[in-house]
Amino acid sequence: MAGNFWSRPESARRWPVEAVLYRTEPDVQVLAHSQRPDNEARGELILVHRLEGSSEAGYARSMSYAALEAGYATHRFNFRSCGGTEQLALSNYHSGQTSDVLYIARERKRASGLPVYLAGFSLGGNVVLKLAGELGDAGGDVLAGVCAVSTPIDLGACAKALGEPQNYIYKQRFLSRLKEKIRTRYAQAPETYTLEHLEKIRTIYDFDDYYTARLFGFGSAENYYRTQSSNQYLEKIRVPTLMVAAKDDPLVPFSVYEHPAFSRNSHLRLLAVEHGGHLGFVARRRPRFWLDGVVMEWLEEIGNKEPARLVS
Repeated sequence: MAGNFWSRPESARRWPVEAVLYRTEPDVQVLAHSQRPDNEARGELILVHRLEGSSEAGYARSMSYAALEAGYATHRFNFRSCGGTEQLALSNYHSGQTSDVLYIARERKRASGLPVYLAGFSLGGNVVLKLAGELGDAGGDVLAGVCAVSTPIDLGACAKALGEPQNYIYKQRFLSRLKEKIRTRYAQAPETYTLEHLEKIRTIYDFDDYYTARLFGFGSAENYYRTQSSNQYLEKIRVPTLMVAAKDDPLVPFSVYEHPAFSRNSHLRLLAVEHGGHLGFVARRRPRFWLDGVVMEWLEEIGNKEPARLVS
């Protein structure tokens, strides 16, 4: 909670923000807020937000600031319908929807020729890991590296954790936003969306079973979680990948990281810390948001192909 409410550096005061629309499908546009460093960029970093977040999330803004200072162009991506973009696409997003991020990564690679990196937070982490795994051996043609923070790599286990009594506040916040989005969508496209199930929704599992799974053709929440969790793609990742997780994350049980890919796939690095909660990672002393520095060190390391020491 401290990480959510603590003030973040405002990069817009120093580096102008450009709102860029990408037409990823015939009837779909997505929005990214882009900024360029003072001098020639050394790479491009695409930041992907959490469930019902946006490009204005504090963690995205502070990491953009750190990246711009380090010389990277940044692109804070908004999933479909997020960040006030409901009018740009009638379809919503889901936890494994990789096509829009891939489109932007390819477009940035084509436009600049610079190394392209992805940084995903929570749900966004699941998306970027799944994308890297889907690309497999061809991943290096598009991506130079992937970072995933507080990632629910097992969607079913994390949906269950979100339903625990101690996470009641988080659950209610997510559900209220998801339900309101369905109401907005119904007003836009009543032929696609329905309000009849809203009164039945008590948990994230319920929402995914009645809405997400049906809208995207997964059939059920179980099948949605089974097919869209990034844990099954970890073995296939072939680009440098940093995963940052806190052992006290209330929404992502640390047990999900007991996965054989971390010992078998040399492209994966798991940085596990005792404390950090879910997307918190606030230090008692400066630098407050130490995660930003860790990710910049990692970018420097993989860019130079020389080992660097990651510290928290």
